[in-house]
Amino acid sequence: MEVRLLGAVEARAAGQPLALGPPKQRAVFAALAVDAGRPVRVETLVDRVWEDPPPAEARNALYAHIMRIRRLLDRAAELDGSAARLDRRPAGYLLELDSDRVDLHRFQRLVDQARDGRYDDRQRVTLLRQALDLWRGDPVADLSGGWFARLRDGLQQHRLAAVVAWARAELRLGNHDAVLGRLSDLVVDHPLVEPLVAVSMQALHAAGRGAEALAHYAVTRARLAEELGTDPGPELRNLHRAILRGEPVLVGRDIARPVPRQLPTPPPSFTGRTRELAALDQMWDAATVVISAIDGMAGVGKTALAIHVAHRIADRYPDGQLFVDLYGHTPGMSPREPGEVLDQLLRSLGVPGPQVPAGLQERAGLYRTRLADQRMLIVLDNAATEAQVAPLLPGAPGCLVLITSRHRLTGLDHTGALSLDILPTTDGVELFERTVGRDRLGSPPTELLVEVVELCGRLPLAIRIAAARLRSRPSWSLYHLVLRLRDEEHRLAELDAGRRSVTAALDLSYRHLNRAQQDAYRLLGRHPGPDIDPYALAALLGVSLRQAGRTVDQLLDTHLLQEPVPGRYRFHDLVRTHAAGMAGPDQAAIDAALARLLDHYRETAARATAIAYPYARRPPPLGPPAEAPTVDLPDQAAALDWLDAELPNLLAAAHHASAHGMTAYLPYLSTTLHRHLHTRGRYPTAEVLHHQALASARTAGRPADELTAWNDLGHIHRSQGRNAEAIDDFRQALRMARATGERAGELDALAGLGDVHRSQGRFADATDCYRQVLRIAEETDHRRGTLDALHGLGHIHRRQGRPEQAIDHLEQVLRIARETGHRPRELDALNGLGLVHRTQRRQARAAEYYRQALALARETGHHRGELDALNGLGDILRAQGRYPEAVAHFRQLLDLAREARDRNLEFEARQGLGRIRYATGDPAIAADQHARALVLADELGQPLDQARAHDGLAHAQHALGRFESARDHWRQALALLTTLGVDQTEDEETSTDAVRAHLARLDPASAE
Repeated sequence: MEVRLLGAVEARAAGQPLALGPPKQRAVFAALAVDAGRPVRVETLVDRVWEDPPPAEARNALYAHIMRIRRLLDRAAELDGSAARLDRRPAGYLLELDSDRVDLHRFQRLVDQARDGRYDDRQRVTLLRQALDLWRGDPVADLSGGWFARLRDGLQQHRLAAVVAWARAELRLGNHDAVLGRLSDLVVDHPLVEPLVAVSMQALHAAGRGAEALAHYAVTRARLAEELGTDPGPELRNLHRAILRGEPVLVGRDIARPVPRQLPTPPPSFTGRTRELAALDQMWDAATVVISAIDGMAGVGKTALAIHVAHRIADRYPDGQLFVDLYGHTPGMSPREPGEVLDQLLRSLGVPGPQVPAGLQERAGLYRTRLADQRMLIVLDNAATEAQVAPLLPGAPGCLVLITSRHRLTGLDHTGALSLDILPTTDGVELFERTVGRDRLGSPPTELLVEVVELCGRLPLAIRIAAARLRSRPSWSLYHLVLRLRDEEHRLAELDAGRRSVTAALDLSYRHLNRAQQDAYRLLGRHPGPDIDPYALAALLGVSLRQAGRTVDQLLDTHLLQEPVPGRYRFHDLVRTHAAGMAGPDQAAIDAALARLLDHYRETAARATAIAYPYARRPPPLGPPAEAPTVDLPDQAAALDWLDAELPNLLAAAHHASAHGMTAYLPYLSTTLHRHLHTRGRYPTAEVLHHQALASARTAGRPADELTAWNDLGHIHRSQGRNAEAIDDFRQALRMARATGERAGELDALAGLGDVHRSQGRFADATDCYRQVLRIAEETDHRRGTLDALHGLGHIHRRQGRPEQAIDHLEQVLRIARETGHRPRELDALNGLGLVHRTQRRQARAAEYYRQALALARETGHHRGELDALNGLGDILRAQGRYPEAVAHFRQLLDLAREARDRNLEFEARQGLGRIRYATGDPAIAADQHARALVLADELGQPLDQARAHDGLAHAQHALGRFESARDHWRQALALLTTLGVDQTEDEETSTDAVRAHLARLDPASAE
């Protein structure tokens, strides 16, 4: 099979033309053939074939064309047995075809071969004639579109360069007539291509037509002046002078130019970067100069990647490889001037020193001229700015430029950008192992290797330095190195090895910032949280939102700041340490900045909580609002999103306030965040925060804050099933509330006590607490208190076998909660109604309530409500015999409950799984699950749950033939139910009547 691109696109097999189909299909075929033997990404094919932006259906159309092209290749194979294939690869589509079967690639091979200095002029003429005879007209002449137009222009320049090289070889052999014959039309079509004009003048002079040669020069000079505003170059001027003086005209040899090979040694322990290598390996485009800018923070491995890639693809660029360090961020060095660099590059390209022009523009022009017919790879390392790089870029297709910089070079047109991130952990470990040497390292625990890489922030420079320190200190073990790196205060000092230092690299980036950027960098280093948004940054810096955005953009462009998701910014760990350690403003300025930040967090958190949880209590304001940009929170969803996104920062701010004696902030944030933390099931986090608030309130002598902290702790401990601690918390709160006359705090403490008493089966004590809550709520018009009491009393009615009264109370709760927008109590009422109907075996009605509860819990992100609904639905599925679905619910419940350390719902999950294992004939595993549930019920001090676990264990032991054990568990269950005065529990199987029946059947005979 033969493919022809140097003219209209054609394909032939066994001498017969193949039908390439409609224009778009021909374009896809040509776009693949240009890169025959190399994969082409789908995105690249779409860009080449369709205009920008491509239509929505472009991809689907491409796949259809690919399918038809494959059929075309099958037809070619039938005709001539060719092995051409079109394969799908991870990197794109690959046209597997011998490159010499494509006229474009055969042309390039012949021209490259002719450049080889080992050939004489006769051989060179033969090779170049073969190459030029492949041309049938304009390349891909029948295809339209921007990419194909650029391809045509680029290939025409390569053709002209080949024609000039052929003509010079022919002239040296004395064949001026052949040259004049071929060049006559070309000179007319390309009158301003000076090398073409020069060989035409040389041929005319050699043919004895000197006057015509001089006239040709005069016409060319006039056209250059008129159209380009310039004079002829040195070659034409010298040739003109020689003809005028009658001097011999020498035809130079342009083929055997020096071939520079300037790439540094490839990095010996290069590791990973698979995705980046795949992207860079595909960089080739005959239609354009390919420019790729690799940017990233100091020490991330930009130069190593560029050099590694350059060595991998060097064979694609037979005219050589240039490498220049631009000193953009080199200690003790100023960034190099473009004119100085061009002088170096021109000399590398064989231009004698005296012939290098003086001016920047002239040097850049000569540089582009020298590269016009070359396929060369150019690495511009360590660039400072776009202005430094722009004059160093080639003008004609065929070259590849790799640029590395700490800055994003967004000002360069038509540049592919690749931003390097830190290494994945596995690649970081491999880099560490290879740098240390596996013989020196031995076989340490994997977790230690992972930790040392994480302590280095997965930054390649830091990993190499840490590995070098270990390698050079035979007495150190890996554990010793880890211990040293764990010291955060001195970690940067550990990552220093002679000329290589993380601190030095970051210092240099810092020095390139202006004064305002340096101030922002230092203050950001003091930010207590893991990341920051533009509003918090504006508050920290004391500037407008627009100014904060400009500062962020500048720090992002220098890779001192990262943006992992849009609108949220963070430091790399080592950069944070560096920023925090930089000397800067006095402490008063730092304190003022952090006070502005905390004001922003407390005010926005208070607004967000008021919108997300309108029924939640609010702390009194601390003072006038801070003068800072205000976050837009238009609705509940936006408020919840803000609280979720900022929660780590809010908690960090609270910790900072605690550590620095800012006593007013801590209780305020603790109270503000309580409802959100409780709703999200963040119990351990809430407990730490409330303990900090309690200590701060005591230190500052603020009894109201202390009372609130006790109540908040009580609710968190109760939700975790830590009932004894919860009772102590609520009693402390109750004592303080009554001593200070704080009725709302008294009501909250009584409601909490009622909930704990109820869960432990002390129904009389619980009822007394709830009635007191109702009285205070009525006196103070406290509707939330009314909801708390009605909810608690409804569940007591349920426990004591009064389902209709329970339903009445819970329906009141549901109605009031919906009227007041109290979503958690609405959720409690739905789950409670589901439970009552389930225990009454009204499964369909119960399931409907649970489904409503589950939807509401997931809509509002209410963790505990979701778990209660999952538990109820799991029990209904179990009762219906749908065991696989029930197991899925209970396993999900178990995972979520353990994650939240919610022992009550862990009990429910294990109890449910035990019942299912028993029902499906696996009593041994059932006994294990019920035993675990019993331990939890004992720890919780909840006798009703103890009775349920004993009953489950009794069933399992009976099935295992352990009748005495079964009798003992049923007796304990019965004693607990009788003491509590409860006839029926949440478990359908556990009732006083059922347990008595089991015991009655267990007579001595059956026990044997």
